[in-house]
Amino acid sequence: MAQLLATTFHLKRPSVLPGFGLTLGFSLTYLSLIVLIPLAGLVLRPVELGWSGFWAAVGAPRVLAALRLSFGASLIAATINAVFGLIVAWVLVRYRLPAKRVIDALVDLPFALPTAVAGIALASLYATNGWIGALFAPWGIKIAFTPLGIFIALVFIGLPFVVRTVQPVLQDFDREVEEASATLGASRRQTLFRVVLPALVPALLTGVALAFARAVGEYGSVIFIAGNMPFVSEIAPLLIVTRLEEFDYAGAAAIATVMLVISFAVLLAINSLQALARRKFADA
Repeated sequence: MAQLLATTFHLKRPSVLPGFGLTLGFSLTYLSLIVLIPLAGLVLRPVELGWSGFWAAVGAPRVLAALRLSFGASLIAATINAVFGLIVAWVLVRYRLPAKRVIDALVDLPFALPTAVAGIALASLYATNGWIGALFAPWGIKIAFTPLGIFIALVFIGLPFVVRTVQPVLQDFDREVEEASATLGASRRQTLFRVVLPALVPALLTGVALAFARAVGEYGSVIFIAGNMPFVSEIAPLLIVTRLEEFDYAGAAAIATVMLVISFAVLLAINSLQALARRKFADA
């Protein structure tokens, strides 16, 4: 009888999670106010330029040079951080070090350090009269105030993202799986590349995505070591600030919109690779 009534009147079963409708509405409202509405305003602002004005604003040689530098340096820095961040996480998890807690705390230093302070410190170290820059100056290698300095700053601020995403996964990795692989006759290299690394790939890609996203929008730590020369060492965020100082709000929004689209496409590709790696590891 109860089943008949439920079928007749389409009675709704209570949700497992209480207050689902309220929490969903709050989440969507909060997301709209914090993320969607500002992004919509950013995309709609260049409309006043028209298509010809928009392409003229984003297609200028100076803008294209800044975009190439920002995204190129960010991708390279994120790739380098993927390698060295994995190594740092491996050392912190698998080895006992005398000052392990100090090293572990130093990894988070780029998080806590103000970006302006980080930029000034890097510029002081890598200038031609700095401790590190002076070592390369006799060979004619200039680091500070060049694209190479931008790359070093992006590596500095992006490393913690990779370490902190890989480290907990590596800590939770079952060592018995490695022992079983060795029991079945696998060498250390085979165990590393066929057992351990596939399990770390999703977390590693997450760290790369976070490091890339942070590097693309980084401003404070870069402008002090970049030199900020147009067509040479000028990053896209600095160019946006320059347009704002010139009261060219539509032009600044146009450049920001292009950065938004490119960043979303790159992050979408990384997330797709992450999902593919997770499914491949689950099927293995």
